[in-house]
Amino acid sequence: MEHFDVVVVGAGSAGELLSSQLAEAGRSVALVEGLRVGGECPYVACMPSKAMLHSASRHQEFRDSRVEGSAAPDAAAAFESAVRRRDEIAEHRDDHLVATELTEKGVHLIRGWGRIVRDGVVAVDDRELAWTDLVVATGSTPVIPPIDGLADAPTWTSDEALSTSHRPGSVLIIGGGPVGCELAQVFARFETATTLVEAAPQLAGREHPEVARRLASVLEADGVDIRLDTEVTGVQATPGGARATLSDGRHIDAERIILAVGRRPATQDIGLDELDISVDEKGAVEVDAHCRVVGHEHVWAAGDVTGIAPFTHTANYQARVIAENLLGGDRIANYVAIPRAIYTDPPVASVGVNATPDGIEAGLVTASMDLDQTARAAIDGPSDGILVLTADGARGVLVGAAAIGPRADEWLAEATVAIRAETPLATLVDIVHAFPTYGEAFEPALRDLAERTPGNSPRT
Repeated sequence: MEHFDVVVVGAGSAGELLSSQLAEAGRSVALVEGLRVGGECPYVACMPSKAMLHSASRHQEFRDSRVEGSAAPDAAAAFESAVRRRDEIAEHRDDHLVATELTEKGVHLIRGWGRIVRDGVVAVDDRELAWTDLVVATGSTPVIPPIDGLADAPTWTSDEALSTSHRPGSVLIIGGGPVGCELAQVFARFETATTLVEAAPQLAGREHPEVARRLASVLEADGVDIRLDTEVTGVQATPGGARATLSDGRHIDAERIILAVGRRPATQDIGLDELDISVDEKGAVEVDAHCRVVGHEHVWAAGDVTGIAPFTHTANYQARVIAENLLGGDRIANYVAIPRAIYTDPPVASVGVNATPDGIEAGLVTASMDLDQTARAAIDGPSDGILVLTADGARGVLVGAAAIGPRADEWLAEATVAIRAETPLATLVDIVHAFPTYGEAFEPALRDLAERTPGNSPRT
């Protein structure tokens, strides 16, 4: 039996980064992966979706700017070109280069599906790997909603929608979270008739209501038919695709149904029960502040399997935390300022908490600024963007920020630093922003918060 200092099960973002850092530090590391090194993000999720969004925006710009009377742009040809660019960016879903880089660093890459068979041992087919420390980084899988008739209808998961070279004439997207919104804009801008159905009363359910409302307006302007407070109760296959029955009694016909109702931690059938590790109702493994699985000194978990802010950047953060702890450190993870983004055009960005009625009663205060009031908007043109800030009135610090607007995913990083560092509002009010930038939107909103928060007037 082979023995390793660390066996990492799952070579997604967390597993790849963690195994690389440990191997470079001289530890013996086995990285087990049954699909692709790098996980979903580079090949069928983050990178291809952003590539398609970029191409869709360029196609939209071309359509909007064409001279009256000129030939209309060919959506089919534009989509075909976008797919070629997407696949180049996604390395044609081939992990050969990154796998080679890992092995050159000393990582023992083992292809196959790993399963814990007993304490201290992971099996990959007939091969057994003994470990001193184990890291579970198996990622997540798409949730398939239990809808009558769905199994017989033509469907795509988001992974499949971002891998296909086919542009349907019409799509029905089930789920109005970040993935559903991004895919809706992609297909709508490539002139596919697009309907988006969301069971909740707003899109992007965890985001600020005003930001979500403006996001809906953006998608509707692109031609997306949005149905909120609505569920798909049944699906029937048809010669041209599928007919969906909605909870309001209406029907939607579409060539393809795209499932974007979320993902579930991939913790089934990996042998966690052999170590008496239980998961919560969503399938997530509970970890402590060091990213150690609760109750297990030598078992760790990172990425989507933890159920904590399931983003690639969170997975990478947790990987760095585990690496430092396995190398003798005592690093604690802090999730108070993990940024979120929806990469539509314009993008949605947020970090920290959004003030709800309960939050306001608990002492949170909010202030907002329309981006169209900035000088930059006068230059670039109207965007209907907004910045909403939330502060803890008692502590005088920023605790949340949300925005929709041009490059909001970039300039909202200022709030991420402020929230993580617990920078006093009095200091934030004194920050000078370059003119003319969208970052200037922070200034009036922060002054408003400071004026309503005792002891936080600007420093002189």
